[in-house]
Amino acid sequence: MNKLGLLGRNISYSFSRSYFKKKFENEGIENTTYDNFDIENIDRFPSIIKNTKGLKGLNVTIPYKQEVMPFLDKINKKAKEIGAVNTIKITKKGKLVGYNTDCYGFKNSLKPLLKPQHKSALILGTGGASKAVAYSLKELGISYHYVSRKLSENVSFSYDTLTENDIKNHQIIINCSPVGTFPNIEDCPNIPYNGISKHHILYDLIYNPEETSFLKKGKENQATTINGLKMLELQAEKAWKIWNLE
Repeated sequence: MNKLGLLGRNISYSFSRSYFKKKFENEGIENTTYDNFDIENIDRFPSIIKNTKGLKGLNVTIPYKQEVMPFLDKINKKAKEIGAVNTIKITKKGKLVGYNTDCYGFKNSLKPLLKPQHKSALILGTGGASKAVAYSLKELGISYHYVSRKLSENVSFSYDTLTENDIKNHQIIINCSPVGTFPNIEDCPNIPYNGISKHHILYDLIYNPEETSFLKKGKENQATTINGLKMLELQAEKAWKIWNLE
């Protein structure tokens, strides 16, 4: 029996397990299971590897995309550059190889929406997912700035200093923060929404709820909106390919 799974904390809501379960049923894939490995602490990771017979690969989610890296035998060049791993392949020899498929998922879900005016972006949040987003934007030739609670070397704007004009000058806005996730669906990132127009794309990595308050406010100002579901589906398929390449 080949085993796959998701490594994370508090992941009972997880997209991945239901996605792969459905995929296995629809495509008649047998002898393969997908389970959640919900751990309180990354130190428990080696015992999962040691004690899970037939484990072939893992997806990695919050908060372990960076924390898992020191445990791996090899990290793919792209994942190393991004500084986050969300897919692990376990080779026949038992070696752990880290990849990042978030960048593939994000890039290919954003691409069809891009128009000539979409030259610069604001990334809300600075966690593991934001690094993959920044990497993808760079590949697409789109400049970007991070927005966070505090200004720092890498963070050009704080939520307190962001102006309506800054919003007007960045016509892609990507929420990589957890603000607005179920059950706190009334919450949204604290930005001047008045600066948003029909020329904007608002992208929320959150997919539960399907339409966050952030996206609703974008829609009210006629922006193009997209949630994180397409990205998740694309990165899951990319991970599946990685696990199944000999």
